[in-house]
Amino acid sequence: MSSARLPRDSDNDYTHEAAARRRAFIESQGQCSLEHVGSYSFDPATLPGNIENFTGVVQMPLGYAGPLRVIGEHAHGEFYVPMATTEGTLVASYSRGMRLTREAGGVTTTVVDDAMQRSPVFAFDDARGAREFGHWINQHFTDIKAAAESTTRSGRLRNIEQYAASRMLYLRFNYTTGDAAGQNLCGKATFAACRWILDNYPGAIGRYFLSGNMDTDKKHSQLNTLHSRGKRVIAEVTLPRDLLRDLMRTTPEAMYAARMASQLGGLMAGAVHNGVHPANGIASVFIATGQDEANVAESHASLVHAEITPEGDYYYSVTLPSLIVATYGGGTGLATQRECLESIGCYGEGKARKLAEIVAATVLCGEISLGAAVVSEEWVSSHDTYGRNRP
Repeated sequence: MSSARLPRDSDNDYTHEAAARRRAFIESQGQCSLEHVGSYSFDPATLPGNIENFTGVVQMPLGYAGPLRVIGEHAHGEFYVPMATTEGTLVASYSRGMRLTREAGGVTTTVVDDAMQRSPVFAFDDARGAREFGHWINQHFTDIKAAAESTTRSGRLRNIEQYAASRMLYLRFNYTTGDAAGQNLCGKATFAACRWILDNYPGAIGRYFLSGNMDTDKKHSQLNTLHSRGKRVIAEVTLPRDLLRDLMRTTPEAMYAARMASQLGGLMAGAVHNGVHPANGIASVFIATGQDEANVAESHASLVHAEITPEGDYYYSVTLPSLIVATYGGGTGLATQRECLESIGCYGEGKARKLAEIVAATVLCGEISLGAAVVSEEWVSSHDTYGRNRP
């Protein structure tokens, strides 16, 4: 391999010709063929802001699971859910869970919180200086809010949390962001707010950084589990005993016993949440609908709770405390991703909470289906049937 630079066009780098030159360059460097990478249907002119050095596409298989019945405040009705994956059995398993919950009446979904963060840190001569700075921040919240919101049409600064350590004060700015995921929005708004703080604080600030890492961007954290990042969504369903027996060949008692055993095993392993495999469903829907796939790191953390009801049925709920989704901006406007969003009525403004409810209901269906497959000892046989693809 040489150190030659990738071809670029300083006038317009987002053309079919520019992409073809880069493919030819990579082929010459790697002695490979990029025939399939070069096959795509959209105009590269739509890509500024989404990628640099555009060369082609990596195509993911897309399947639809469903129908999924959602009883939400924003999503209500039946949906066929787009899932992009290379894992055999995944779409089939989620579809099985969707059938079960549909025949049980549907999955009830509720968005209970919504906030995106940026977390700057300020350093002082000592801890008392940091404490006084915190008092000043509280007194001037209205001015700080105005400075932050001057940079955005849709972002609103909701509140500022404070966390003191050593001679530093970490500020966690919480924004509502409309239908955008909002990380860049929050960064720009918080930068403006911090400039206002630096210009107006009467005391001495030793040093500041725009991110002190307490926003835990694209990382799981206990703080996000408690205080939320993105949408906090709860999906729940009650599964009749007879339905579990007929469709899943198991019982509420067996499912509950497996849940208790798996929670203990996860505790011993140091797991950060007690879900079965929420990342599977979230990642596949994210890829299909143009979400930032790295946000699976925060979004997959789940809090699962189950009960056997007095009637002998099985209540099951999944709480996603940090589900980050968008229906506007980012990758959502790309050609195939937009089509997938439109297929579930979730493209454009006013749709982010609807998408969050659909994702949460999808996750619940996958949790139930895999859990039942393990209990009924059908997990291995299903993968042997649907998940084998060996050259």
